[in-house]
Amino acid sequence: MTELKLNTPGYDGRFPQVNTSRRCYQNYVDYYRCILKQGEEYGPCKNLMKEFTSLCPVDWVTKWDEQREEGTFPFKLDD
Repeated sequence: MTELKLNTPGYDGRFPQVNTSRRCYQNYVDYYRCILKQGEEYGPCKNLMKEFTSLCPVDWVTKWDEQREEGTFPFKLDD
């Protein structure tokens, strides 16, 4: 049986007193921009994925994934 370790994201100076929904969204965007530039195996990209998956509701991520696939995601990821 594998042990499951849960971690809460630490402090992020970009969001000192902001609702976590903004932080969730920004980490999601940063993750997909990161993997487009560096690849999925790049360590910092993996950290961003851990952050957004622990901060974001699953429904939001599902919606954003669908929007990315359809080309309707409201943020340009490939600049």
